Amino acid sequence: MSETEIKGISISAVSSWLERNIDNAKAPFNFDLIAAGGSNLTFRVTDANNTVWALRRPPVAARLATAHDMQREWKIMSALDKNSNVPVPKMIAYCDDNTVNEAPFYVMSFVEGVVLRDQASAAHLSAAQCQVATESLVDVQVAFHTVDIDKIGLGDLAKTRDHYVERQLNRWQKQINAAKTRELPLIESLHRRLSKNIPTEQTRPGLAHGDYRFDNTVLAKDCSISAVLDWELCTLGDPVADFVWSLLYWAEPGDPITWLLDPPTLSANFCSRDDVIELYANRSGLDLSDINYYMAFSWWKQACIVEGVYSRLKKGASGGMKVASLDQVATRVEAYLDKAQELANAAAL
Repeated sequence: MSETEIKGISISAVSSWLERNIDNAKAPFNFDLIAAGGSNLTFRVTDANNTVWALRRPPVAARLATAHDMQREWKIMSALDKNSNVPVPKMIAYCDDNTVNEAPFYVMSFVEGVVLRDQASAAHLSAAQCQVATESLVDVQVAFHTVDIDKIGLGDLAKTRDHYVERQLNRWQKQINAAKTRELPLIESLHRRLSKNIPTEQTRPGLAHGDYRFDNTVLAKDCSISAVLDWELCTLGDPVADFVWSLLYWAEPGDPITWLLDPPTLSANFCSRDDVIELYANRSGLDLSDINYYMAFSWWKQACIVEGVYSRLKKGASGGMKVASLDQVATRVEAYLDKAQELANAAAL
């Protein structure tokens, strides 16, 4: 296979680097892309001895330094690997020499298991197995929300630890203003309402994964979480806000609109979103009485993110993402904002 046949991998240079930096690694290597899109790229790497690793690098195009910082993701996962009970792959080697592969990359162990990406991938699970997976998903989230960030060496992960929602509101409002292509009065009015009514953070800041859901984890044979992946959006922040963000990936039958196109939790064997809320409240000991606020904030933030996609599409750049038509993306943003307003009204903001 020629080097031009694998986008994102300079086969000769990367193969030489792997042999020099990983014990017992032996060429030739086979590279299979297993995760792509607007996010970091992940390759399954198999050597001549049939040893398997995972190699992760930034996207080839449309790269954002703040979103695709490989050294940051390596630092987070290395700290968790060495100093916590949060399940992550074993971190093996990091390359910051751009002459090897035109961008930094790292290698970690390849964790075998099931990734629940859609309903089809969850169809074989019984109700009991779904319950094990759900409880493990929540328990692992509680674990990284409560890890001692200073003790494991991640206390400097963000310039500011507190005021997570305020930071997010400001960040995404700036993003919207910078890429504005149409008038969306609800974005502005909801931003004002949310900014004036931010709940008091009730616990110390923890690791906020920022994209925690089943398809960023690997299930072991017993259906417990054996690895949490994709820490590229992780920062320090309010555990409740991070939980509610992940909660809204938990679709259930009857939802008029969902964040994922084909959510695995639509399987009849999964519990309801209310059950997940109760589970997290019980396991974390945190008060979720302000959940409508956090849900409104999350729908607003998701609207801002998708509006960014709309703006890029309108300018003719998709960044390699597979997306719906321009009109469908625009309609989706509007539906998210309507949902955010409904929840803000329910929270009496």
